[in-house]
Amino acid sequence: MTVEGEFQGNCQLIWNLSLSEAMRRFWSDLVEATEQGAYGLAILLLRANTSMTIIERSRRGTGFDWWLGTEDDLFQKKARLEISGILTGSPRRINSRYKAKSVQAERSASTGLPDFVVIIEFSSPHAKVGRV
Repeated sequence: MTVEGEFQGNCQLIWNLSLSEAMRRFWSDLVEATEQGAYGLAILLLRANTSMTIIERSRRGTGFDWWLGTEDDLFQKKARLEISGILTGSPRRINSRYKAKSVQAERSASTGLPDFVVIIEFSSPHAKVGRV
């Protein structure tokens, strides 16, 4: 997976679990599967490239998805994270989604804490990561 923005490079994605028919049916809603997959990859990217980790899911309507903290202080909210997944999209679509999510994060920023925005595109695959 190509990664651009706050961190740059390539990550190797390895999937060594064979999917059963039950697993395929469970994730037959591609919108939800894309969202959940983007959450997983974005969280792994942040953990691998920063000292941040997920500490809490945000409430709906806040403009971001997760609160971030550090391993040594899991009770202190230190940043916010907004994630979006795209099943198939061009670089233009990725950049457009990134810009929209950045504006969304900035508009809801009242804490003075940094915001991370991560867009995961699955067909390439590609990730765009930024600190807003």
